[in-house]
Amino acid sequence: MILSSMRRTVFASGAALAVLTLPLAGPAAAASVPTSGTAGETVSLPASQALAALPVRAEDRTGYERSKFRHWIDADGDGCSTRQEVLKRDALTAPVQGRAAR
Repeated sequence: MILSSMRRTVFASGAALAVLTLPLAGPAAAASVPTSGTAGETVSLPASQALAALPVRAEDRTGYERSKFRHWIDADGDGCSTRQEVLKRDALTAPVQGRAAR
């Protein structure tokens, strides 16, 4: 549990740092990002510049049908849905479990 808490803290710190440094990248930084090259080529640049260079476009839901995706299934057959499994796994305090949720 302590390790999980530490991971969350490290992740949150990293996310905060990324958000704080993003404005430093500005349009000028995005212009310096390589836009052509060989597929699979390794490019080294600050994360803020790499994020600024990502293309953003409107969402396209063509062909998507929610009914095709079953949510919260009991994949391992133990009586707990996927949601319950994740909540149980990530709980800071162990939950009280009934017979259905082993």
